Amino acid sequence: MPADGKVDESGWEVDPDDAWGGAVIAAVGRQLKLRREAADMRAADFGAAVGYGEDLVYKVEGGKRIPQREYLEKADQVLDAGGLVAATWEDVKSVRYSKKAQDLGKLESQAVELSSYVPHGLHGLLQTEAYARALMGTRRPALADDELDRTVAGRMGRQAIFERTPAPELGFVLEEVGLRRPIGGRTVLRKQLEHLLEMARLRNVDIQVMPTSRGDHPGTGGRIQVLKFADGTAVGRADNTYDSRPVSDPRQLRILELRYGAIRAEVLTAKESLAFIENVLGDT
Repeated sequence: MPADGKVDESGWEVDPDDAWGGAVIAAVGRQLKLRREAADMRAADFGAAVGYGEDLVYKVEGGKRIPQREYLEKADQVLDAGGLVAATWEDVKSVRYSKKAQDLGKLESQAVELSSYVPHGLHGLLQTEAYARALMGTRRPALADDELDRTVAGRMGRQAIFERTPAPELGFVLEEVGLRRPIGGRTVLRKQLEHLLEMARLRNVDIQVMPTSRGDHPGTGGRIQVLKFADGTAVGRADNTYDSRPVSDPRQLRILELRYGAIRAEVLTAKESLAFIENVLGDT
């Protein structure tokens, strides 16, 4: 909590492309406003009571700002709502990420198998929060603080895939350069490499490394990802292929799978990759 006693006001802006999410936040905002007015409280007084600024109160009530969980819990106490306001967090948390992150997270959350090749960095599902924040902090034009928080939160939220039962089969091919580039500094990179080793030891996770010494290989065309679902359907995407858009046509998917298979034919085995990452960690 800041020194002035106010709670952090880094809630997320509503994604203008997410009509459904915007409607949810607008409904929560209307409920808060009606309860505040029924309690005969001015916005400024309510803001002071919950530890937020008056401007944020108006933004939340107007459906322009996504309230954080702490805001809703404090509002519930101040308005004596008996848990009804705090309970709206269950709706709010489902739309607090950008629509793009929601869509990708939804597909990943339904997949029974994921295969991915990342040519430059590390797959978002494998990133620590500190690494993800440092990486996204390099974007230009730079993200605003609230958008950076929102984007990082969306990426971390996707990692719930590791908690699913039954566990999906997850395969990642990473380039050596992504393991060595000190995004965020040496300490952040070390923690990231340690996290990769933890992930690589999970029975349902297969992490393989493409050494830089492999000069020519089929992955030079860019990123590839294929997701397969329990009903036998699949969706895939690759940089510079099919306009980089998601595809589900079996013939197009077959081409992506052939490319991914050709890449895997050039990489280290899972066991070799684990030892490789351990060596990189030792050099860091």
